[in-house]
Parts: sequence; C-alpha cells; structure tokens
Amino acid sequence: MRTYTHSIDTPLGKMCLRGTDSAVTGLGFGEAPREEPSPLLLEAERQLGEYFSGVRREFDLPLEPAGTEFQQTVWHELRRIPYGETVSYGQLAARIGKSRACRAVGGANNRNPIAIILPCHRVVGSGGDLTGYAGGLDKKRYLLKLEGVEL
Repeated sequence: MRTYTHSIDTPLGKMCLRGTDSAVTGLGFGEAPREEPSPLLLEAERQLGEYFSGVRREFDLPLEPAGTEFQQTVWHELRRIPYGETVSYGQLAARIGKSRACRAVGGANNRNPIAIILPCHRVVGSGGDLTGYAGGLDKKRYLLKLEGVEL
C-alpha cells in the first residue's frame, strides 16, 4: 500500500499530513517532504481549511491512527467531544470506563498521531487549565479560541 505525505500551510504554521489511498494516518506540526499528495490528503487539506476559516465543525475523513488498543479507545472517544467544548482528562478516562486512568489518558493524548482531526486540544486539566499539547500551549489556546471556548 502506498503512503503519501503532504505539507500544508495553516494559521498554526506548516503541518504535515500523512496517509494512504484509503485513510489519513497522521497530521502533525512541521513540514513534509515534497511529493504528489493523494486525493484523500487534498480532501483533508480542504476540510482543514474550512475548519480554520470557521466553516467546518466536524471532519468527514477515514482515519487510521496507529497505536495500542488503549490509545485507539482514547482517540475514538476524542472524536465524540463536540466542537467548542472541553473535557478533563478525568472525564475522558471515565467516558472510556477507566476512571482511575487519567495519566494513561494523558499519555494517549500525547501520542495522538492525527492532531486537530482527533481533537486532543479539547482535553484540559481538571480545573480547566490548559495542559500539554504536542504543538505547544499557544497552539492549543488558538484552537480552543477558534472554536469559541472561553479561556
């Protein structure tokens, strides 16, 4: 199966999309090598553009993030956090039936391979504090403000 990478410009700087013909497998901060993107990565770029312009609230893309069964469970639950809302690590742990696994949930968030589309930026500390984000707290703050979250 062929894999593709594609650099895109966003308000957060360069981001690197990765995927196959059938699924998006990654979105991270930084630049990708120049190569011909797949139609799916071009669609992902279009949807991200709509998100950043305030038009899109949900992504409609096939995703295949690589990770453990526990990480997959956490990442699946991230997609259920509505646009413009936040949950704490503890609440997310409870949602997956592992209420004592706050740190493990934090670890899974930290390893999220598909930033923004799997919205780990919507997970905050127990007091609503902005904690941890692979791209930096300034990017997390930007994404939450974009979605209308009061900080």
